[in-house]
Amino acid sequence: MSPRKTAVDPAKGVLHVEWPLFGELSRALALKVARDFVPEVVVGVATAGVVPACVVAAILDCEFHSIMVSRRFGAARVRETPAVLGGAPGQVRGKRVLLVDETCDSGATMRLAKAALVNAGATDVRTAVSFRCGSYEPDFYALATESTIVLPWDREILLNGELVPNPKYEAVYLDDPGGY
Repeated sequence: MSPRKTAVDPAKGVLHVEWPLFGELSRALALKVARDFVPEVVVGVATAGVVPACVVAAILDCEFHSIMVSRRFGAARVRETPAVLGGAPGQVRGKRVLLVDETCDSGATMRLAKAALVNAGATDVRTAVSFRCGSYEPDFYALATESTIVLPWDREILLNGELVPNPKYEAVYLDDPGGY
């Protein structure tokens, strides 16, 4: 199965995030969290959310774990309802938890992951994202944007032993060839 294509709205543009910007946004996110919340555990939503979550956990000097939430597409190329795979980490029981993902649009993934953490016994769960992209309002975010976001770890994939532009972002490269 080939990766799904990412739709690009020319009016909203494309935000190509380079590693230095990602680092600064993660730092800013950790500082925002530290002003209002002292988590004991940081949980990243796998897969892409673990990258900013690891950085935030390191800056906050917190224990880190992950939670896998499926956002796969069905045979009809329609987004399936997200599901938690493998359950929430048991280490959240009785702890204050910061749940981190890279982006948040509708909030379906965050709400599902947060519920799983609460059900696993977390005493307080707050949400944080690098990019707030839609209507859902996480507790903390580094940057709000409606642009299509291309993250540094999503830019290329290994295909037949070679790094190639990620086909998922084909529309981005066609609309903004200089962005690759």
